[in-house]
Amino acid sequence: MRKRHYRRSNCRQCNSNNLTLAIKLKETPLANSFVRKSELNKMQTLYPLDVYFCNECKHLQLIDVIDPVYLYKNYLYVSGTSNVFIKHFQNYFEYIRENYFTNGLVIDIGSNDGTLMKFFKNDGYQVIGIEPAEKIANEAIKNGIPTLIELFSKDLARKILYQFGSASVITANNVFAHIDDPKVFLEGIKTLIKDKKGIFIVEVSYLLDVIKNSLFDTIYHEHLDYHSIISFNRFFENNGFEIFNIEHVDSHGGSVRIFTQLKRGQFDISDSVVKFIKEEKELGLDNLTTYLNFSDKIKSLARELNSLLRTLKSKGKTIVGYGAPAKATTLLHHFDIGSDILSYIVDDSKWKQNLYTPGMHIPIVSKQFLQENKPDYILILAWNFSSSIIKNNMDFHNSGGKFIIPLPKIEVI
Repeated sequence: MRKRHYRRSNCRQCNSNNLTLAIKLKETPLANSFVRKSELNKMQTLYPLDVYFCNECKHLQLIDVIDPVYLYKNYLYVSGTSNVFIKHFQNYFEYIRENYFTNGLVIDIGSNDGTLMKFFKNDGYQVIGIEPAEKIANEAIKNGIPTLIELFSKDLARKILYQFGSASVITANNVFAHIDDPKVFLEGIKTLIKDKKGIFIVEVSYLLDVIKNSLFDTIYHEHLDYHSIISFNRFFENNGFEIFNIEHVDSHGGSVRIFTQLKRGQFDISDSVVKFIKEEKELGLDNLTTYLNFSDKIKSLARELNSLLRTLKSKGKTIVGYGAPAKATTLLHHFDIGSDILSYIVDDSKWKQNLYTPGMHIPIVSKQFLQENKPDYILILAWNFSSSIIKNNMDFHNSGGKFIIPLPKIEVI
């Protein structure tokens, strides 16, 4: 029987054992471990959610690791259900095509339903998606995106190289934070990338935005790493790559798109790397104290939101949630918001509807249910989509309903 969980003792980027506990959150079930009605009586395993700081390379990370087979085989996050993300990937494709790319094979690791690859394919490029979540990968295949239903590995990289040749562009979007052994992952990229002419692009949630905007709910078990350019730049350099450009993008409350190549590749290194590192040092991302202070700020937010919600409930107000993203699992557990507070949660993804949230077991319903069972308040759990959620629910707002946005700061609209 496979072991689902283990705790490592060293930094996954530099191997140092000099780690210090920086942020301690409440134990939670796996963020995407939604359950059916028939499973409500089963106990869900809770895992530690402790964030450690590496005093050597300044990398922030979880050391409790869940076997990726359990995390991703029945994964339910689908990028193509959000118009915001469809537009995001269209802009991503256009940026690559216009600035760095002429022809060749494009590979997307963690390709989900193939949203990004669809833009390349429709423009005539050869594409391959790599996605371990069977249900979502099969959806991509059905929609015409060649997809390998596997976790990326050196062995898979060699198979792709033998069958299809080297890649001009490899992308890994919201994937790199999920990898327990990033050094081995990069060895697979080296196998596949087209000599000095190929590029590897990583998009990750940006630690600077997490700290500045108190986005603690982006911490959950799939996200093993919380990336700064200070630590990431050192990591790539130590493993034969160089960062040559960085773009800040809005997704997930703030992310960075990092363009890398093998050392001494064809692209000049922009001044963006130095600029990002300078700003990070000014904010103290290389200092343990920054994260200890961040932990105190989260406790203050918890008290404030809990007080608001429980006061509303004491006045007989009905409150529901909108959006059941993975990060909601962290927010609901750490702020102790259960079915006694939220009557139900609306989610636009048919994959999640009629299921119950991990641990708290709050029912997830469609928007139609909201229209038929109008509450007084909607707590927007998918806060990074607050603008579009409010815009798409103006009937609720115009009829006197109010929205609560929990992060980056608590707002009632």
